[in-house]
Amino acid sequence: MDNKQEQSARRDANPYNNASGAQGNQQGGGYGKWVGGGLGWAFGGPIGGILGFVFGKMFDDMSKGKYEYGRSPASDFNMSLLVLTAAVMKADGTVKRSELDYVKQFIYANFGSNAQQYIKLLGELIKQDIEIDGVSRQIGSHMDNASMLQLLHYLFGIALADGKVDKSEIDLINRISMLMGVSNADFESIRAMFVKDSDAAYKVLQISPDVGDDEVKKAFREMAKKYHPDRVASLGEDVRRAAEAKFQKVNEAYETIKQERGMK
Repeated sequence: MDNKQEQSARRDANPYNNASGAQGNQQGGGYGKWVGGGLGWAFGGPIGGILGFVFGKMFDDMSKGKYEYGRSPASDFNMSLLVLTAAVMKADGTVKRSELDYVKQFIYANFGSNAQQYIKLLGELIKQDIEIDGVSRQIGSHMDNASMLQLLHYLFGIALADGKVDKSEIDLINRISMLMGVSNADFESIRAMFVKDSDAAYKVLQISPDVGDDEVKKAFREMAKKYHPDRVASLGEDVRRAAEAKFQKVNEAYETIKQERGMK
């Protein structure tokens, strides 16, 4: 397909090209129901540019019978996650088959109802050049802090899914975090849930090891509120369930500190 044909495919496949938000043909309208059902700000800006091309490519392939239409609406959060996941997977310069398998397992475990559609989208996103600065800033301008922290939690889970800590992936997640506007303390808290060191439990609670027991208790209460799964309930039950793992890490960090100090 040449550039002109690609542009035409993108234009024809994009369900937002006209006022009704639907395509004139039956296939385009059906796909538009899945793509457009939950997308708002993510279909504009840098993310929209990436998704517009990918949806156009997928629509072209769908007409050849390569893809099936999804039934569940996509959300801004999930599309942002897929775009960032593709960027993190390519951070070390290559996407290994084993890594892709791990990510597929991760998506199936966390987004069972939409997993097949998301994996197909991810396969196309991996092929694209992702302008991570613009994407991250767009997310930071539209997404609340609790949702961004959940995004980071997912990205760390994906980056370390194969049991290996790749510096280039961690560095990219740090860059994404800064560009989104997440505080360094919040980033280090999420990082400490995955990358362990002697002070990891304290970092999760965003305190230093020399604080008193009362400060430890106060920090636990504050972090339990910040990471409570209900903070991301609006993103759907799949995301809320996944957020329970992050909440559990706060409890584990607190229990670790209590045992070390002999606290009651």
